[in-house]
Amino acid sequence: MIEVYSWPTPNGHKVHIMLEECGLPYRVIPVDIGSGAQFEAAFLAISPNNKIPAITDSEGPDGRPIHLFESGAILLYLAGKTGKFLPADTAGKYEVLQWLMFQMGSVGPMLGQAHHFRIYASEKIDYAIERYSQEAQRLYGVMNKRLAASRYLGGPAYSIADMAIFPWLRSWKNQGVQLSEFPHLKGWFDEIAARPAVQRGLGVLEEQRRPLLDDKARETLFGKSQYRRR
Repeated sequence: MIEVYSWPTPNGHKVHIMLEECGLPYRVIPVDIGSGAQFEAAFLAISPNNKIPAITDSEGPDGRPIHLFESGAILLYLAGKTGKFLPADTAGKYEVLQWLMFQMGSVGPMLGQAHHFRIYASEKIDYAIERYSQEAQRLYGVMNKRLAASRYLGGPAYSIADMAIFPWLRSWKNQGVQLSEFPHLKGWFDEIAARPAVQRGLGVLEEQRRPLLDDKARETLFGKSQYRRR
């Protein structure tokens, strides 16, 4: 059984979707990031960077338990465990991996900054809003161009690259983007959104989702609590 320590965020949804697509049995353990549950010792023992998601697989390599943090690493582990959603051939595998790294290095961090300065920051800084909104536009353009030439981001087949990127684009309005301006990307987005396993994955912990705009949540996520040594 896989235990998933998670919350309904884009990074959490990546792993929820992969588990649903693979059909693996799993149990979700909520980690309420707005209340500070990510700083509890039990969670830090599994995820030392105090970020969700993390997993424990009681049936890991050689039948031994394994703990993993970082959503990209978890996707790769689940792909390896099941033999699904990552090509077996070397060229195909690296075509997918480059787009997975694109998500980890660009889409997640840059769109996350766009969310922060446009929505969450208590002080509205025009320079930061413009910088990250423009970077969001640029990244959407990169993906749109790719999808003009490829059915999926990682190549001809649906893969962990698509699962990693899709949840981040659900909040395109908050990123200062009009999805309709990127027709190839929009077509891909609509196709992924219609997949039953994706819909189930997005429903995980959805009843616990709430706006993270109160003072306590701001302090927990963006204040001194985030930077305290543990």
